[in-house]
Amino acid sequence: MNKKQLHFIRIMNNRLLFWWAMLFKLPTLIFWGIKIKSLTLDSCSTTIPYHWRTQNPFKSIYFAALAGAAELSTGALCMLAIQGNHSVTMLVIDLKAEYYKKANQKITFICDQGEVIQQTISNLNEINPSNTITLVSKGYNEQQEFVAQFNISWSFKLKSSSINS
Repeated sequence: MNKKQLHFIRIMNNRLLFWWAMLFKLPTLIFWGIKIKSLTLDSCSTTIPYHWRTQNPFKSIYFAALAGAAELSTGALCMLAIQGNHSVTMLVIDLKAEYYKKANQKITFICDQGEVIQQTISNLNEINPSNTITLVSKGYNEQQEFVAQFNISWSFKLKSSSINS
């Protein structure tokens, strides 16, 4: 793990620093109350509360708010993997959601594919300048019941200036 990755983990695991960073980058996460519960090289877990800011007319958490929490659990791992490597860009290219139970309480999303992301980033080179992976984020309620699963496909690409240099 490099210094930039350690610094990124420190920011994302600190509630105040996370809030401050998201205020400028993703203010919707603050509005919805999404938080990072834990972030390591291997996994990330996020939480989203059930309250008036996340609630839909059917008295459950709005699908877009759930998608935001799920995306953060995968995206934080992706961002961690590219820390210290400014020659890689990342982008969500597909999202599929499956809902199994009504989300009417705090939901925790977990993605544990950090190693897969690290390998994908390390395999980028001049011959293979881009790659995509689909990451799975599973959501559980406070009773550990499986509520939803999001399959989020990320594209990674070497910036063209790094390919030519």
